[in-house]
This record gives sequence, C-alpha cells and structure tokens, in this order.
Amino acid sequence: MAAVSQPTVTYNIRKRRPALVEFCIAQPLGAISGVAILVMLFAGMFAELVAPYDPLTINFGAMLAAPSAEHPMGTDAFGRDIFSRVIYGARTALTIGFFSSLFGCTLGAVIGVSSAYFGGRIDMAVQRFIDVMLAFPIIVLALVVVAMLGRNLVGGVDVNLIVAIAIPIVPKVARVVRSAALSIREMPYIDAARAAGFSHTRIIFRHMVPNVSAPFLIMFTAFIAQAILLEASLSFLGLGVTEPTPAWGLMLSGNASDFYREAPWMILFPGLAISVAVFAFNLFGDSLRDWLDPKFKV
Repeated sequence: MAAVSQPTVTYNIRKRRPALVEFCIAQPLGAISGVAILVMLFAGMFAELVAPYDPLTINFGAMLAAPSAEHPMGTDAFGRDIFSRVIYGARTALTIGFFSSLFGCTLGAVIGVSSAYFGGRIDMAVQRFIDVMLAFPIIVLALVVVAMLGRNLVGGVDVNLIVAIAIPIVPKVARVVRSAALSIREMPYIDAARAAGFSHTRIIFRHMVPNVSAPFLIMFTAFIAQAILLEASLSFLGLGVTEPTPAWGLMLSGNASDFYREAPWMILFPGLAISVAVFAFNLFGDSLRDWLDPKFKV
C-alpha cells in the first residue's frame, strides 16, 4: 500500500516588536515629546559641555546684546549669556521637578493605598483631610509651605522648596490611587494574604502598591510638568530659586520685566523653555496613559 503523504502545515508566527517601538508607532506625539525630554535631560546633565559660556559670568560690555551668532539668545542686563542660562536652568527645573514629583507621588500613593486598604473610619478621616487640602489652589498651598519652611540648601538644591512643591501633589495622587486600590482590596489574593496572617504593612507594600504602578507612573510623569511650572512661579515671586542660580522662572523676574521693551528676548526664551518643558511632559504623560490603560486602547 502506498504511503499517504501528510500535508505540510506551516505556522506564521509574528515576532512581537519591542515595547519601545510599539509605543512610538501607537503614540507618535508621545515619542516626539519623549525625544524633547531626552534633549532637555542631556542639556541639563552635560550643561558644562553644551553651554558656550559660564552662566554666572558678568560682561558689562555685552549688556542687553541682541541675539547673534556670538549670543544665540542674546544677553541680559548684566551681560550674561541667556542661552547658557537657559541650558543650566534646565538642570535646575528638571532636578526640582523630578524629586518633587517623586516625593509627592510616592507619599500620595502610600496614603491612597493605605486609606483604601483599612477603610472605615480611617478612610473617612483621611479623605476628609484630603478634601481640605484639595480646597486650596496648588500655588497657594505651595506658597504657605515654602513660607513656613524657609530655605534649606543641600548640595546647591533647596530641599524645602522640593517639599513645598511636593505637598500639593500628595492629595491629588492619593485620591486617584485610592480609587484604583479600592478594587484591588477586594481581590481574592488579598483575602488569602490576610488569611495567611501577613501583616498590614506587607500586604500594602507587597501586594497592593505594585498593582497601582500604572497610574502612579502616569501621574509621576504628568506632575513633573506641574512641578516645573510651580517652581518657575515661586522663583518668579521670589520664593523659589535665588540669584545667581540660573532658573527659568527667576530669569522672567527682576530686570527682565524692566527691559522687556528694549530686550524682549530676556522674557521670550526662558518663557519658551518653560512652555516646551511643560508641554512635553504633559503630552508624554497623556500618551503613557493611553498606552498603559486598557480602557483607552481600541
């Protein structure tokens, strides 16, 4: 009997693209904003190599010089190169923005998860306190905190300013994380952890906090933009970074407001840097939300 040939079956296995490539294809605007953020990070980290001048060097012979090949963004009332100060200002803004958002989001996430886990009177008391904090505008709350704490420079960075900016972030993050943690609290593995005799601390940090990492990451990215804007506002009002430290908000105050007609570039370029940074982080945060949250996926 002749052997019957078996049909050949071929499997077309599609190789999955890396997550970074998938994100760039699905969220092109997020990818563009990510590139802008990387450029700012590079400029801030290697400001000594990128900036053509020392941002603190005063040159009275080049006071209020218009943008030129020698000074691409002109100079200020003290003859300091604005392009160099904008680059060094990126270091100040990103440092304060990153640590403020990290501290505020981390504390808010812990408070939100703990409030959802314990529930009852503890949850009620925590949420009423959060309601009180949310009743204050974020700039007013930051002004109160920075006025109470004063200044505390550690390694050239005002730690109290970071805390003052982080405090208004805490209630916003706590409220969002709590809503996500309420559903996690009812999961079977949480009941199993309780039945196994695990401590509350272990259940919160080992089983609940990791499951709210997606909203935490989204808010962390978005609140960097808000922290940068808040730092610029406080510096503009004289309660943030002080002279001679290069800071975008500080560059908009003082002499810039006196010479805005003769030298509009003193306001234009620092304001443009703030706008680009805030827009990039906001857009990247929105794209990250659309990418990580399954409710926004088609």
